[in-house]
Amino acid sequence: MQVTRQRRTIEKRQVTFLGHRVGRHALLVTAGIAVALGVTGTAVASTYRFGTQQVGQTTADGQVVSADQYIRPYGSRTVVNDGKIMSSAVSPEGTHLAASVTDGDASLVVMDLATGRVVQKIGTNAADDLRISSAAVGQEGPTYSPDGRQLWLGQANGYTRFTVDADGTLADPKTVAIAADGDKQALVGAAVFSTDGTTVYSAVNGQNKVVAIDAATGTVKESWAVGNAPRGIALVDGKLYVSNEGGRPARAGDTTINSYGTDVVADPQTGASTTGTVSVIDTADPAAAVGTIAVGLHPTAVHASKGAVFVTNTADNSVSVIDSRRDRVVQTISTQPWPEASVGYEPNAVTLTADGRLLVTLGRANAVAVYRYTSPQMPARYVGLIPTDYFPSEIATAGGKIVVSNTRGVDALRPDAAGHTTHDTTSSLTQFALPSDQVVRSETAKVFRQNGWTSHSVKTARGNSRKKAVPVPERIGDPSTIKHVFLLVKENRTYDQVLGDLPQGNGNSSLTQFGANVTPNQHALAQQFGLYDNFYDIGTNSAEGHNWLMQSDNPEYTESSAGEYTRSYDTENDVLGHQKTGFIWSGAQAAGRSVKDFGEFQSYESKPAGATWQNLYCDSKNMAATGAETAYPIKTGSAIPSLDDVSVQGFPLFDLNVPDIYKEQIWKQDFEKNGPANLNMFWFSNDHTGGPANAAAEVADNDLAVGRMVDEITHSKYWKDSAIFVVEDDSQAGLDHVDGHRAPVQVISPYAQHGKVDHHYYSQITMVRTVEQILGIHPMNQLDSAATPMYGAFTKKADTTPFTTVPNRTSLTLGVNPQPTCGSDTPAPQDRRAAAAPTSVSVPAAEKAVAAQWRTWASHQRLTGQSAVPDYANPTQMNRYTWYQTHNWGKPYPGDKKIYLPDDVPGAYLPSSENDG
Repeated sequence: MQVTRQRRTIEKRQVTFLGHRVGRHALLVTAGIAVALGVTGTAVASTYRFGTQQVGQTTADGQVVSADQYIRPYGSRTVVNDGKIMSSAVSPEGTHLAASVTDGDASLVVMDLATGRVVQKIGTNAADDLRISSAAVGQEGPTYSPDGRQLWLGQANGYTRFTVDADGTLADPKTVAIAADGDKQALVGAAVFSTDGTTVYSAVNGQNKVVAIDAATGTVKESWAVGNAPRGIALVDGKLYVSNEGGRPARAGDTTINSYGTDVVADPQTGASTTGTVSVIDTADPAAAVGTIAVGLHPTAVHASKGAVFVTNTADNSVSVIDSRRDRVVQTISTQPWPEASVGYEPNAVTLTADGRLLVTLGRANAVAVYRYTSPQMPARYVGLIPTDYFPSEIATAGGKIVVSNTRGVDALRPDAAGHTTHDTTSSLTQFALPSDQVVRSETAKVFRQNGWTSHSVKTARGNSRKKAVPVPERIGDPSTIKHVFLLVKENRTYDQVLGDLPQGNGNSSLTQFGANVTPNQHALAQQFGLYDNFYDIGTNSAEGHNWLMQSDNPEYTESSAGEYTRSYDTENDVLGHQKTGFIWSGAQAAGRSVKDFGEFQSYESKPAGATWQNLYCDSKNMAATGAETAYPIKTGSAIPSLDDVSVQGFPLFDLNVPDIYKEQIWKQDFEKNGPANLNMFWFSNDHTGGPANAAAEVADNDLAVGRMVDEITHSKYWKDSAIFVVEDDSQAGLDHVDGHRAPVQVISPYAQHGKVDHHYYSQITMVRTVEQILGIHPMNQLDSAATPMYGAFTKKADTTPFTTVPNRTSLTLGVNPQPTCGSDTPAPQDRRAAAAPTSVSVPAAEKAVAAQWRTWASHQRLTGQSAVPDYANPTQMNRYTWYQTHNWGKPYPGDKKIYLPDDVPGAYLPSSENDG
């Protein structure tokens, strides 16, 4: 009867037709729900089913990936070990696929679709088959000419134009530049050729315009102003249809937030964009006014076929169908396959097959949605879902088959004998003959299982709940014994780097760089409050990591921007990186909870003169000794109104010129004077490394700050009803023997499972869901809606034993030049049972010249000061610099045979944030 009742309450199919809701068919395939319920026998969410499985492990449900999902694609799979596919195009004759890639050893690859083999690599690496000048690739493209003889690759400053040889490979790269507009680069989006192949129409994303380029000479012939952040483009009967991801231009009185120097209409609380438009350009009459059609939020892909223009509204989970004869939206097709959550599926590519089936990739659901489509005037009929690999981003037909490009492929599993990092990224192609509707419906059930979509994943308390308080309630809004949550975000470490030396956990001590002599507090916290050795961060880097923690997603805008990161890297102040359902703090505010933020996701700061690392270090010692206020007040804030309202002044952003023990003192004074909020968020970033102090000293500083903070809380009156979560934003800056996404985490509370080793699968998403469940926050999207809270990390019986700070064993001033005027730090003796940590910065004579070149390299990586940028440094270089420092320049990086100069590092050609070198 459970399934029967569920069928009666399925949300109605969400298709609007000329502004009216039509049809009474169910949005979901009931067989999918029935199977999803039948898997467990109870309505439990996705992560419950992982048990102690690990990321990368292949199971009966598919391979585990770090976003709480399984992947097992329909059809054949070709894994591409050259990085993440940003976009792709099938050649006109259907024999080859050209894909722009990033975070690997190329910028463009050409694949033979018959064999699935990469036949050519193009990039800035000397080993590539063909070299080009820039590794940056845009969100959209590449684009073939109608005759297949040219291919244009979109990049930051325009295009690289290639000729296509008879065998499908590329030759003769030529730069087609689009001039900067002030400080705005072109950042081109999609391009389309005129039917005769003489003109290329380009969406110039960074400059809010479309240009017509002579395909032979590269000369810009025409230019039209359009909406904000134009991205997709299609040509129909002489008219261009251009999706504007940032919507219409702002008007007087609008609330706006910046995106690459453009004011975008935004929600005054969440900071998310509130409009989406399609611009219509008549190429036959260039002087005619540009038309505008309102569509959903974040319109991205545009596909034209059979008198219709299909537009994927990525943030609204829908597809707008425009009748190209009347230039109006005639129906909106929902791409919400699961009634528990209305957003978070991220439709991002669309095509129409010859037999009238509309196919839409759902990036965050790892699936293709299938619809029966007849005409713009006839509502589309939902059929079901087909599973893909990790984050599908392009779809096309070729030779009677469907070809899907998957941005993340099989996750970060590129072969690496030394260990795994998040930058071992892969991508993939999946190909299949489109099956019958009956087969699609059976595959739908697999997609539900792989995403953990079950009924009643989000249970809400009704009325005034009389349930007894427990640490993590079953229903949102039921009482919790925990009233104060502290979320401490750190930077970039893997489990093995920090805790791999703990014998009770699944660690590899040969990869441990910051063991007990560098992080004595983190080790003591793991011993007292529990060790978690199967926890995963999801993002590749910080741009993604902070989004996963604050939004339980890395929105498609940021996901698709990884090829150049020029519009923005961290999207704290970029409206296009914000989901419409808000953030964890805005959810807390909506639930009536108080919030305080100390640095996390804030976007601007100003520091007074004299605020050097040395002065702030001395200032922190003075504040701790005397209780005096800081002599160097720092002003901070956020572009997002709801976060700015709760930002505590004085707590700095990412800047390795600020010791974390200084930040701890700023927080401590506020804590002792004003007490905590219900949700308290922090950014302790010095374990990133790369600042004035030696890497081990920076991590020791971070460890001591966290230890002191936990000590303060656990000795306060608030301890009895508190929970502290200590988490990395990502785990990119080191190696791990299980998976690059595996990271340290701490759950600290009177209700934590003290002294236990927990091998169960957990992730940042499950941690976010736990915080939501404790504070009564409604989940933000389908990912945290499906996640199981970390019930196993808590017990109903409280143990209020406080934590006492462990003195640092590594000098906090190690490597600082000059030493602070208040004196060098003298650490406690190191534990002889633990691996030794550096006690000096002396460099062996044979490596002095090498170390000097590395110091020069580091000085250019924007690691400190007002212009500090997280992850500006190339990741493969940064990881080696940190390794050499922590091993006194006496040991090669794992897998290397020697200590390298910066430019000789394997992988030094990889692009990083805002840096092509």
